[in-house]
Amino acid sequence: MTSAADTAPAAPKAKRDRTHYLYIAVIIAVAAGIAVGLAAPDFAVGLKPIGTGFVNLIKMMISPIIFCTIVLGIGSVRKAAKVGAVGGIAMGYFTVMSFVALGIGLVVGNILEPGTGLAVTDAIKDAGHAQVDAEAKDTTEFLLGIIPTTIVSAFTNESVLQTLLIALLAGFALQGMGSAGQPILRGIEHIQRLVFRILAMVMWAAPIGAFGAIAAVTGSAGLDALKSLAVLMLGFYVTCFLFVFIVLGILLRVFTGLNILTLFKYLGREFLLILSTSSSESALPRLIAKMEHLGVSKPVVGITVPTGYSFNLDGTMIYMTMASLFIADAMGTPMSIGEQIPLLLFLLIASKGAAGVTGAGLATLAGGLQSHKPAMVDGIGLIVGIDRFMSEARALTNFAGNAVATVLIGTWTKEIDKERVNQVLAGQLPFDEKTLLDDAHGGPAEGHVEVPEQGGEKELAKA
Repeated sequence: MTSAADTAPAAPKAKRDRTHYLYIAVIIAVAAGIAVGLAAPDFAVGLKPIGTGFVNLIKMMISPIIFCTIVLGIGSVRKAAKVGAVGGIAMGYFTVMSFVALGIGLVVGNILEPGTGLAVTDAIKDAGHAQVDAEAKDTTEFLLGIIPTTIVSAFTNESVLQTLLIALLAGFALQGMGSAGQPILRGIEHIQRLVFRILAMVMWAAPIGAFGAIAAVTGSAGLDALKSLAVLMLGFYVTCFLFVFIVLGILLRVFTGLNILTLFKYLGREFLLILSTSSSESALPRLIAKMEHLGVSKPVVGITVPTGYSFNLDGTMIYMTMASLFIADAMGTPMSIGEQIPLLLFLLIASKGAAGVTGAGLATLAGGLQSHKPAMVDGIGLIVGIDRFMSEARALTNFAGNAVATVLIGTWTKEIDKERVNQVLAGQLPFDEKTLLDDAHGGPAEGHVEVPEQGGEKELAKA
């Protein structure tokens, strides 16, 4: 009795200690990166490939994780209409929240008028025009780009939506196959466990990646850029803060009864990862795993999270609004409300075409202004120096918006285990950092989605 009691808690405690030290190391690495960036800017900029390499390691896991999650979720649901309902509700919610984010950015930007008094030099104009060469696409190209050249190319083109399309088709096909598709589903489940185990291994490189990324950002911007553009940066951060904790916080409390601070505490390590890499994509695989562990069903997580990373970019919406107003003021050509609204609606659509592009916020802004108000492209150079610092708030806000959206859509579609949510957020069911999966239960959200069918298959197998 005594030895069993001693050994039972020992394993989980060891796991928690190891990952606890890992994220302490990340915090130390971020502080060290900032120090190196300020003390030796030129050397720090040369460390950028370290941060890029780590983010690329994470990004290479995104497509297989999305594919496995969606196929397992849809393939185990009997009614295809349920998946369509989730997608419809998600897209409706994403559209409404994009308008809300634009509206908030519009109000704050007009109150602050942060660009007043700045001068646009020839060097700044050249820097602005250089951004137009980014790989932004128009809406038609974006829609056609969702269709991959081959099934396999969907996993190699770094397109989340291409992977989403193939996964949906595969999931519906397996759903139609019935019992004949069960062996394939079990095989994909094993692949999912392998992929999450690889991701857990990659995460141990996080301190090195965080050091390189933060050092490069600090070294390239420097204190001068931060001081001269402090009003814009602080205004943007405050606006994102208000959007997340007031707008999203109220929505979460009203519709689910949850406290947004409790949810963010559960996702604390993901926020730290985003803060240290300036990329919300670095936390996408972990968000999928944690939302399933929280108690949201696989179909809801598999559809909402990947789609949200292209269509639910609340932080990017706020950024484009405030940056546009900033540039107009800095160039001495402030826009009236009648000019602001058409431009922002255009940028809202253009942002979908640039989803997934590295530095999508700045690339979208440059491409959108080039198409709608070419004269303002000259002023984009004003924010190039601090764009990476602003991308921190963009990424954190986008991530927070997608986390809240997943819980909300799970609640509205009744695809969430509320009892499990309360247990997880209370710390009674800790997340397994080693596997990122609940192996003991066969999967985080299978309690109400997959068990009946799997149970039937087990009976058939025994027979």
